[in-house]
Amino acid sequence: MVVWNGNLVGGGLKTLFRRASAHRPVSLVLLIACFLLAASVPLRAATPVFDATHLSVPRDLDTQWLLHAGDDPTYARPDFNDSNWTAIDIRTPLADLLHGAHPQIVWYRLHIQVDPAQTGVALREVYLARAFEIFVNGERIMTSGQIAPFRPYTYDAQLLVPIPDRMIATGHLIVALRVGILAQDWRNGGNSLSAGNLALGPEATLADKDWLKVIGKNFFTFLDDLLTVALGLVALPLFISQRRQREYLWIFCLGVLQAARVPIRVASLFHNLPIGWRFLYASFSVPLPFVLVAMYFTFVNRKMGPKFFVFLWVAGILDGYNIIANDGLVPNLPGSYGLLTNLPFVIVLAVVIPAVLTIHWRRGNREAGILLIPAILFSLYIYAEYALALLTHVPAWSAAAQRGVDLMERFPAGPFAISGNDVSDILCTIALGIIIVLRSGSTSRRQAVLEGELEAAREVQQVILPDQIETIPGFSIESAYEPAQQVGGDFFQVVPTGDGGLLLVLGDVAGKGLPAAMLVSVMVGAIRATAEYTHAPEEMLGSLNELLTGRSRGGFSTALAAYVEANGQVTIANAGHLSPYLDGGEIELPGALPLGILSGGCYETIRFLLAPGSRLTFYSDGVVEAQNSQGELLGFERGQALSNKSAAEIVQVAKVFGQSDDITVVAITRNATVAAAA
Repeated sequence: MVVWNGNLVGGGLKTLFRRASAHRPVSLVLLIACFLLAASVPLRAATPVFDATHLSVPRDLDTQWLLHAGDDPTYARPDFNDSNWTAIDIRTPLADLLHGAHPQIVWYRLHIQVDPAQTGVALREVYLARAFEIFVNGERIMTSGQIAPFRPYTYDAQLLVPIPDRMIATGHLIVALRVGILAQDWRNGGNSLSAGNLALGPEATLADKDWLKVIGKNFFTFLDDLLTVALGLVALPLFISQRRQREYLWIFCLGVLQAARVPIRVASLFHNLPIGWRFLYASFSVPLPFVLVAMYFTFVNRKMGPKFFVFLWVAGILDGYNIIANDGLVPNLPGSYGLLTNLPFVIVLAVVIPAVLTIHWRRGNREAGILLIPAILFSLYIYAEYALALLTHVPAWSAAAQRGVDLMERFPAGPFAISGNDVSDILCTIALGIIIVLRSGSTSRRQAVLEGELEAAREVQQVILPDQIETIPGFSIESAYEPAQQVGGDFFQVVPTGDGGLLLVLGDVAGKGLPAAMLVSVMVGAIRATAEYTHAPEEMLGSLNELLTGRSRGGFSTALAAYVEANGQVTIANAGHLSPYLDGGEIELPGALPLGILSGGCYETIRFLLAPGSRLTFYSDGVVEAQNSQGELLGFERGQALSNKSAAEIVQVAKVFGQSDDITVVAITRNATVAAAA
């Protein structure tokens, strides 16, 4: 656009010549010389002006800009004379424009003509630089990072800032960019301002386009993130309830790693962040190869060797380095050689895992077959990526290969874009979910079978632990039993003797649930059989001890045996059980090992008289070990104070306090009237 005024040149020259001819010839000669000198200077191109007077739709500022290396605050002023700045095409690499110079700071300026009547105009920026400032008519309206001293930020957020209407009302905008350039950027051509970095248009329209772009580009990625995190949350309680299924632990760890990266990734879409956050994001990728392999190997019951363990962590470190290198923050290998940085991780994902899953699928592991489908798809995606990346360096195939890469990374699916990586990741998460659902169905069937077995065991216990005890003349007997689960490990038997007395055996098998219930059944049967030939408590405990020793798989049982004769004489032997209470006072018993620990055990007895009207109360440890929500035990003192209450009352108090174990109470009272008659 050349400044050329025909009237000025044509009419002005005639006037000058007329005035010069009226003077002496020397003046005419000087005038002609000045004119020839001015004519020898080339006419200067005017400052380029971008026409934005019609902004019904956003427009990219991909026009001709003015460039100047160096730094001066006056460059932002609207009245600054930029006539000596270089007009550039922003599609040309900056290094070429500056002829090999590598300044740390460059300035750009652009004059924009706008409609003074328009309102609601905004400026949108994306991918400009890691540190920049944007001025409009001398006012700074946007900044990211710090230029001096240089502190880089991420630069992939789509930033939108409104331009004040008072600036638009002037009809002319001067946009000035102050840009800091990393040394790594110069190695990549030094591009800072390029097509698509800046756009001007209606704020509402730009905001809508940005949201559509963010959603369309990231929908499937965030969908995979959401599914992975949700699956990890499901896996945690499964692992807590099934500690042997360690694959649930690794699924949870995978969800944690994904959840840790999501906030940084989401925030970087709307805000440029300090570059340290990018390093933090990359650090979460370091344990990823190990967690993935540990998860897959656990599914197929395969162990990991120490060398492979080290290889996985090296692969993770290189993968994290590759993320930072792709951002230009650290040096990377040139061209396609940069793919070698990520090669160990690729070997893990595209070679090792598919091979292991294939082997175990062919051995009949159905879960390996389910996981193999997404693993193979991901392998094919990786192989295609590497092949196309190499073909981009072949001139005849370069354009087609680049189109193939773009299609694999951003395949259009309506308003969305999906990559091969997204597809394989989502399918992998779905495969893990299918396995958990199938396992849940199998677990439900096993649970139904187990509940049936427990119900059968409960019915057996109801038979062998009677709700009502046979009446024995001269004695009143109360009993109460409350298991902590469907079936319990406490047992008691009251066996009448032929001489008018009774034999009581009470105990507590270690453990709970079905194994304890089965052992209780054995103990009750043994008590009944032994009572056929002896009523001596020490012989009863000795017989039960020999029965348990070597048969209870390391378990044991406490027990107490008491023979109460018709005349009130009581003989008691104890094997690690709680001492009984006589009329509210504790009876001191000699100590002994529980049953089932050591063969040939001897059990010492004591004798005393149960007077007419006296009450003898026996507990299992579920009474004194009842625990409230503050962690406080009911304890021996409270237990002793309760011993004169009925058996049902004692059990109820312990339950309300906080039952944590099976509770058994048996109370024997000698009737005074019968004793007097005897």
